[in-house]
Amino acid sequence: MNYDALLLVSFGGPENPSDVLPFLRNVTRGRGVTEERLTEVAEHYYHFGGMSPINEWCRSLVAALRQEFAAHNVNLPVYWGNRNWPPMLVDAVQQMESDGVKRALAFTTSAYGSYSSCRQYLEDLSAARAAVGASAPVIDKIRHFFDHPGFIQPFADNLAVALRNVPESSAGHTRILFTAHSIPTVMNDVSGPAGARYTDQVAEAASLVVEAAKTDLPYDIVWQSRSGPPGSQWLEPDINDHLKALAAEGVASVVVCPVGFLSDHMEVLWDLDTEAMQTAQGLGMTLHRSATPGLDGRVVTMVRELAAERTDGVAVKRLGKLPLWNPNDDGCCPARRPPGMGR
Repeated sequence: MNYDALLLVSFGGPENPSDVLPFLRNVTRGRGVTEERLTEVAEHYYHFGGMSPINEWCRSLVAALRQEFAAHNVNLPVYWGNRNWPPMLVDAVQQMESDGVKRALAFTTSAYGSYSSCRQYLEDLSAARAAVGASAPVIDKIRHFFDHPGFIQPFADNLAVALRNVPESSAGHTRILFTAHSIPTVMNDVSGPAGARYTDQVAEAASLVVEAAKTDLPYDIVWQSRSGPPGSQWLEPDINDHLKALAAEGVASVVVCPVGFLSDHMEVLWDLDTEAMQTAQGLGMTLHRSATPGLDGRVVTMVRELAAERTDGVAVKRLGKLPLWNPNDDGCCPARRPPGMGR
């Protein structure tokens, strides 16, 4: 199919202290989150100077993609728009329309399928196109990429590096923890059209990373960053609760691999490097955090290869066996979520 642009779509994040509360209000608008709760969460950002690293990572990724495309004669200009903070998605779509783009591919920074990591991006793309009007370009989302070699291998290499930091004397009492963003259980129970749930995808990614890292250490899958009302059920166990359970079992050290996150942002810096680290230290455990892929060159190549699946019909590159489907289909990641859910 003919496409004439690629659009990077990300979550967005504040870039200075004055951005923090307006950003959080954007994220939680219409969800009944109190100002008191927003002020509490804002402190996480202030701890890091009021800035999330995600926007700077996106800028660098856009630059890397433009170089990658030029080096491989891929004639796709690269645009960037966020869901919750400038550059806003609607502005990116408006610029594309002004530049004469008719049909674009969208690469979102979440590898998995669920309402918040897939369908909500599609809804935001639809809303942005509607705001621009009838001349807005058609935008097709690239498939889920949780099992692409360019996603798995950087995680595996970074996990191997982190494991080398574990003293040999602790190896027999070490557990690997793969962590991803928790979601409401009702959201997970709604499968995509091919029947693979979010938890299935995360589990397959973790298995593939372990295989590629060539480690035989035991591992668990845990969840983090729950943000919904207390009465709703979310995926468990939470990483902090699981650390307590492991300490009671005599586990002395853990290596945390944030397989749910392509790059560092607040849910990595605060929820893992700060909060989970403090929990582990309080339990007398050692916690090593494996790096996210970030701007690994294999990630940049992966985006080009994912685009080529749609533009040139090249063979799909994947390591897993779960079914894949077109995320642009109506049945992908249905919008079933409890009221008051935030991220």
